[in-house]
Amino acid sequence: MMKNGKSLIAVLVMIALIVGLSGCKEGPLEKAGKKVDKVVEDIKK
Repeated sequence: MMKNGKSLIAVLVMIALIVGLSGCKEGPLEKAGKKVDKVVEDIKK
């Protein structure tokens, strides 16, 4: 019985990770972060 419970939990965790990662899209904060990174790189040069 415990083996089935652990398997079920593992499957649910995997599904949650897959759904969470597939839903990631580049939003405004990600774009702003990339712009900041570019400015910092330009300043270093």
